[in-house]
Amino acid sequence: MNASSRNQAPDFSLPATGGTTVTLSALRGKKVVLYFYPKDNTPGCTNETADFRDHHAAFQAAGCEIFGISRDSLKSHEGFKAKLGVPFELLSDADEAACQAFGVIKMKNMYGKQVRGIERSTFVIDADGQIAREWRGVKVPGHAQDVLSVVQSL
Repeated sequence: MNASSRNQAPDFSLPATGGTTVTLSALRGKKVVLYFYPKDNTPGCTNETADFRDHHAAFQAAGCEIFGISRDSLKSHEGFKAKLGVPFELLSDADEAACQAFGVIKMKNMYGKQVRGIERSTFVIDADGQIAREWRGVKVPGHAQDVLSVVQSL
């Protein structure tokens, strides 16, 4: 994929764990992984976050920052981060601004009911702020390794 066929990543500013605010455009010059996940402390999200945690040093070595994003509160995120020993920040998108911008809110079936929620999705953003690769409807096993391979190839 050449640079002209890539899309500019939508900018956002979200409150993050550690009492910070993360603004995507302020991260230009670095590669960024954004992974959107449905909910803190659920099995799939716990496994996905643990996988990104376990590969964090390799992402850092590739000049890449990782951020997990869900609609959970900062309080929930701080507990989830502490429980798993996550070395990167989790962003709270309570008003769904980033979720809407990246188009990850979907109607899903949960126990036979239609519920609106986050479709597990990951975006790799290059140093120029372009979306280099995206995954939607992510299956967790092996995903963090796949994302790392793409980041290392940029």
